[in-house]
Amino acid sequence: MTDTQGKRVSNHYATDYVVGQDNIQAFGFDLHNPVFFISELFIFAFVGTTLLMPEQAMTLLSGAKGWAIETFDWLFMASSNVFILFCLALALSPMGKIRLGGDEATPDFSGLSWAAMLFASGMGIGLMFWSVAEPIAYYSDWYGTPFNVEANTDTAADLALAATMYHWGLHAWAIYAVVGLSLAFFCFNKNLPLTLRSAFYPILGERTWGWAGHIIDTLAVLATLFGLATSLGLGAKQASAGLEFVFGLEDTIPLQISIIAGITLIAIASVARGLHGGVKVLSNVNMAIAALLFIFVLLAGPTLSLMGWVVNTGKSYAGYFFELSNWVGRDDEDWLHAWSVFYWAWWVAWSPFVGMFIARISRGRTVREFLGAVILIPTTVTLLWMGVFGGGALEQSQNGVGQLANGLDNIALSMFYLLEQLPWTDVISTFGIFLVLVFFITSSDSGSLVIDSITSGGKLDAPIPQRIFWAAIEGLIASVLLYIGGTQALDALQAGTIAAGLPFTLILLFICVNLYKGLQHERQLMAAVASQN
Repeated sequence: MTDTQGKRVSNHYATDYVVGQDNIQAFGFDLHNPVFFISELFIFAFVGTTLLMPEQAMTLLSGAKGWAIETFDWLFMASSNVFILFCLALALSPMGKIRLGGDEATPDFSGLSWAAMLFASGMGIGLMFWSVAEPIAYYSDWYGTPFNVEANTDTAADLALAATMYHWGLHAWAIYAVVGLSLAFFCFNKNLPLTLRSAFYPILGERTWGWAGHIIDTLAVLATLFGLATSLGLGAKQASAGLEFVFGLEDTIPLQISIIAGITLIAIASVARGLHGGVKVLSNVNMAIAALLFIFVLLAGPTLSLMGWVVNTGKSYAGYFFELSNWVGRDDEDWLHAWSVFYWAWWVAWSPFVGMFIARISRGRTVREFLGAVILIPTTVTLLWMGVFGGGALEQSQNGVGQLANGLDNIALSMFYLLEQLPWTDVISTFGIFLVLVFFITSSDSGSLVIDSITSGGKLDAPIPQRIFWAAIEGLIASVLLYIGGTQALDALQAGTIAAGLPFTLILLFICVNLYKGLQHERQLMAAVASQN
């Protein structure tokens, strides 16, 4: 940005902070003091306590999760609506023209690679699990039905698809978009470190680099690491169940830990290669495999009927959108808390991880392009996927075909129950297991890059030993908890992550305010330069 005399006009904030100025270099690591050390202390203390007292930890954290969800359901529901309206307002406003990284910035990745990475890191693995299980759960009254409609009816089927899309669609990606856009803007346009604390500079000023910022970044590290470890452990259980279903291998804890170890080793190799050589390549492979699985199910199943389910999913989602977004006067409170509020707490708790990763790969995009792609592309892909897999599952259940017709005795096998009714069951189920594993690898290595950035003080490229360390820690935590504490320990970890969604919801609301202030500051600078021309 230049003035009429051709002099460079800085659009950075007037801060003396230098990225990495508080860092300690040791053993090939570049450690931000004190965030790295406080995070490590809390991690080992939490894991140790959970292992020593799994039942007490489960009781305490489940109580905290239940209290947060039941007491602040209104906050989670209202905030999710605020985030989507905020993103829409920014995209339609003149601020939508602002380019991340400045007017001359160009994208670091092609549109296809960009879309593949943001989707794979955000929700790809969840869709493998819940695209079948969730619609069936709502339809067959596994844990209540939306609006208490009668189970196993056409209305229940429509609402099952609408509610599933509601949880995985626009609202969810708006949460990620708020964090991602804020971090990308403050990092690439205002030259601040790529850490969550940078999003608070408009309010905190220089206090951002003090203890207020240390607390924010430490919370982000803990939420990211515990969320990834939980998903890795629970995902290993799904893959293990699939191996038993297809190959007859006994679904045991040692098998699950072996799966975690394999995923971790590949994730370490990927994260060591970096964003371009590892994460991008795996994400592209991921989406290619997912596309092949999608096409096979569409063509091998009742194709015309599945296409009709896709259309029906879109219509139901649009038709029930506002009803599902409203929490006032609902008579399905148990279902609302167990599903919708739970999801918003989970997505918010995951937002530092996914948002920061999306920010890392989004330099060169305009605000409008960023919001449109981050929210609409994954939602569209999700709609197609839910229509084919969720709709196919509902059709099997309605026609009394296969084990899905009898409910979900084993949720981890829901996807495999669907594939069981298609040709080449063993081959395509093996394909599905492989896809689950690759999705977990991409989530693990992208999460490691995020934690690397935070614990190095916001540096975009942390040392390779540090990347390996965090990828290994994720797998180690999941394995240790699963081996010693079993599913109960993982459930306790998940409950703690969900409870963390409450303070992070408030953090995200403040981020909206800060982002608006930052974009306004950028617009004013642009207008000042334009007025001199």
